[in-house]
Amino acid sequence: MAPETPETESIDDASNDAEPTAKNAAKTEPVTPSTPDEERSYGAADITVLEGLEAVRKRPGMYIGSTGPTGLHHLVYEVVDNSVDEAMAGYCKSIKVSLLDDGGCEVVDDGRGIPVGAHPKYDGMSAAEVVLTVLHAGGKFGGEGYKVSGGLHGVGVSVVNALSTQVEVEIDRDGKRHYMDYIEGGQLKTPLEVRGDAPEGRTGTTVRFWPDGSIFEETRFRAQTLLERFQMMAFLNKGLEISFRDLRSAADGLPTGSPEWTTYRYDGGIIDFVSHLNQSKEALFETVGYFEAIEEDQEVEIAFQWNTAFNADGLHSFANGITTIEGGMHEEGFRKSLTNVMNRYAFDKGILKDGKDDRLQGEDIREGLTAIISVRLTDPQFEGQTKGKLGNVSIRSLVERSTNEHLADWLEEHPNEAKAILGKTIAAQRARLAARQARDQARRKSALDGAGMPDKLKDCSSRNPDECEVFIVEGDSAGGSAVQARDPRTMAILPIRGKILNVERARIDRMLKNTEIQTITQALGAGVGEEFDVEKIRYDKVILLCDADVDGSHIRTLLLTFFFRQMKELVEQGHVYIAQPPLYSTLVGKEKIYLKDDATKDEFLVANPDHKNDFQRLKGLGEMDFDELAETTMDRDTRTLLQVSVETAVIADEVFSTLMGEDVESRKHFIQTNAKDVRFLDI
Repeated sequence: MAPETPETESIDDASNDAEPTAKNAAKTEPVTPSTPDEERSYGAADITVLEGLEAVRKRPGMYIGSTGPTGLHHLVYEVVDNSVDEAMAGYCKSIKVSLLDDGGCEVVDDGRGIPVGAHPKYDGMSAAEVVLTVLHAGGKFGGEGYKVSGGLHGVGVSVVNALSTQVEVEIDRDGKRHYMDYIEGGQLKTPLEVRGDAPEGRTGTTVRFWPDGSIFEETRFRAQTLLERFQMMAFLNKGLEISFRDLRSAADGLPTGSPEWTTYRYDGGIIDFVSHLNQSKEALFETVGYFEAIEEDQEVEIAFQWNTAFNADGLHSFANGITTIEGGMHEEGFRKSLTNVMNRYAFDKGILKDGKDDRLQGEDIREGLTAIISVRLTDPQFEGQTKGKLGNVSIRSLVERSTNEHLADWLEEHPNEAKAILGKTIAAQRARLAARQARDQARRKSALDGAGMPDKLKDCSSRNPDECEVFIVEGDSAGGSAVQARDPRTMAILPIRGKILNVERARIDRMLKNTEIQTITQALGAGVGEEFDVEKIRYDKVILLCDADVDGSHIRTLLLTFFFRQMKELVEQGHVYIAQPPLYSTLVGKEKIYLKDDATKDEFLVANPDHKNDFQRLKGLGEMDFDELAETTMDRDTRTLLQVSVETAVIADEVFSTLMGEDVESRKHFIQTNAKDVRFLDI
């Protein structure tokens, strides 16, 4: 989760017009003004050109997305991605990542080692120094370094250097151990030098770095976030071993991981990935389907298995190891071919009659499907709002052709599995048609009643969605307080009663009969499920306002499950927020201080050891005075909101399936594993 207004800038805004240079300096071209008027004007002399790593320090968000937790962990991924590139090229078998007790991070691989010879373009600088100090330098940019490579933006370890107080590099290559280090955001301290022989037979690179606390909001890594990412990398790179350990001691009550190595290695690759994702669900059959296709400049591998769940968003795609959260050409090719192949098989076997009305839709077929599409390309083209959409047209053709051929063969070779899939698919088709009837009846009823919005909704007066927000509030009494506490021009209030339906365990026809879900869907005005259109939402912010207790957390989780499963783009594009009502209040002198939770209370006591405060545990939202609710939770100038984000949809899918699915043991294990650092849990 991220703060309400994260400072995030697109990397596309970074200027690459100037020739890259290793010198960290801000250069200006002085121009002498010819007249007093010109002297006071905005002229060429006012333009500052930031070169090299200084540009990264000035605008870090352009390179790593944010200076919050997401950007901090991105530093680790940039270093590890270089090692994964070596693995994809066939030279690296093992990557070891350690969180050091002094706040640093160490990444060790057994690849070929960064080249140490003089670079022909940079006045005798070693190639290793160029990689550490020049943006967009490395084996993945032209040349014959790598045929395919990961890392979304390719700015790599030079950005890590720019945003760290210290970076140390050891390179084992040609039988020697080479060393260099940098300080203060990329200033060279020790030039590349040989420090003896490398261990016999060893090649590879070791990078240690310490994030700069003046750049980042916090510099303490979250072990579980890294473990989830490394496990996914191991799944996507068959046979690659990624190990992680946490050597930190606990600090200020913050959790730590284990000093013992946690190792991920999957010889089955994405077949094991699908099995892992379906662990918390009930698989429809034991077999995991798999096929691959390889061409000169691109390749695809796909693994798939159906389960008994009712959602249709279990399709996850990757390009060169990068999560393509917005899909793209590879997903498009698979979806189209999957629908055609399944319909053709059903008609050929007489399961469906040869008529247009009987044809299965893509959403019917994808209900309960867990599938991984992993493609590798020489020159991937990323686009979309989050650079999470693959635009290469050629990969669509390859995926479509290979799915047409191999999936049809798989169905013929696995008739029992094919029968189970079609049985579930036809049931989904019937539910879809029933849901359509329910929607049509609801629309007709609304038209006859003249009711455009739910009766419960206390709407705002503005009709500009960009400035409007709706608070979904637990309970009518809390809703009444919120109505008094709001700004009626831009804030709408929608009370809901109790816990909504758990959509993880319900098909869409049943879901659409639920009164609270009908109310929420009607209020947002953008449809639901396959019909949802994020461009039609009536409010820019959808804010969940629930009590700060166990019941409130449960209601919040049910709402988040509904949004993620049935209005996914609402979450992906950052429209969903969680309000933070305080749990305690206390007096400091005559000033009342509000404290969000027990952790905040403990921090307050550490910072104020001589106060003997009485802490009042605040009542539920419905029992708060409206002015207290406004001051602590709703007023834009004083409130705190958490923005719900989905950085990696495949991990979010697994979390929701585990927490809200039928498998009790998986849910129990997840809670036990994550309870110690739940305050850091990302969704």
